[in-house]
Amino acid sequence: MNPAIPIMGTALATYVVFITINLFGIKQSARFSLIVTILSVLELVVFLIIILPCYDNDRFLANNPPSVEPGGVFAGIPFAMWFFVAIEGVAMVAEEVKNPHKTIPRGYISSILTLVILALGVMILSGGVGDWRQLSNLDHPLPETLTMALGKNNAWSKVFASLGLFGLIASFHCNTISYSRQIYALAREGYLPKILSQISLKYHTPHWALIAGGLVGFLAIFTGTTNEIIILSVLGAVVMYLISMLSLFVLRKKEPGLHRPFKAPLYPYVPAVALILSVVCLLAIVYYNRWLSLIFFGGLGISLLAFVLKYIIFTSKKVIN
Repeated sequence: MNPAIPIMGTALATYVVFITINLFGIKQSARFSLIVTILSVLELVVFLIIILPCYDNDRFLANNPPSVEPGGVFAGIPFAMWFFVAIEGVAMVAEEVKNPHKTIPRGYISSILTLVILALGVMILSGGVGDWRQLSNLDHPLPETLTMALGKNNAWSKVFASLGLFGLIASFHCNTISYSRQIYALAREGYLPKILSQISLKYHTPHWALIAGGLVGFLAIFTGTTNEIIILSVLGAVVMYLISMLSLFVLRKKEPGLHRPFKAPLYPYVPAVALILSVVCLLAIVYYNRWLSLIFFGGLGISLLAFVLKYIIFTSKKVIN
């Protein structure tokens, strides 16, 4: 919001700060995430309370096209899913929480419900305050919504220009926790270099995984292509959801007697719906982003090839021994 602050330098400094916080242990990271998340939720609740009296249903329904274009809906899927991408990061800390069979499902359910309620509240109320078309291409719609509701010089509009950072900080910090645990888990199983599975003796954190993921983030920052990064991220998430649902069906069939502290509700119907939705989302994203999809699946193919080669080499050594 302040043009005098260098964007690139600020982004790099932010990465360094969050990686440093995570290096000091999961308790410190979790406390920081909790505080920032509470502040971001309170910020949105206050925002909704302020604009609620200014909401008008006629304004919300005005300026809409006479018919919904399916192409526009499907093209917007990556950005709609961005509201919920990385929520699966809750499971990444399963080894670092007490009673994970209870706390992880609670974390998932409460997080998703919170996101759904706040996303719908912000979308509906913001759209009914003024001409929503003025918000559609803005990177900072909340302060502009308050300007529509309360006037250009209102203090709340200026305050929210800074308070809006809480949501970004919470999301960014949680992503830092998630990527480090994912890299650590892959390295521990031998899919990435073993050095990435090393744990700090003093703080018990995957320090090399944190640093390696941060370096990848640095490279992404220098590309300057936020939209493309979002689409690639969502592509990865959808493929993961699809594989997870398929794995669930396979595991239920192969291991029917396996101990399951948390069972998927209404199996197999809810997982089947999730699988179908994942396929639809994947096809839509690929259709409207073919070049990015080619890059993504090319990288995925190389990773799979490396996995197959590693498996063949490992099997050969085992047979020889």
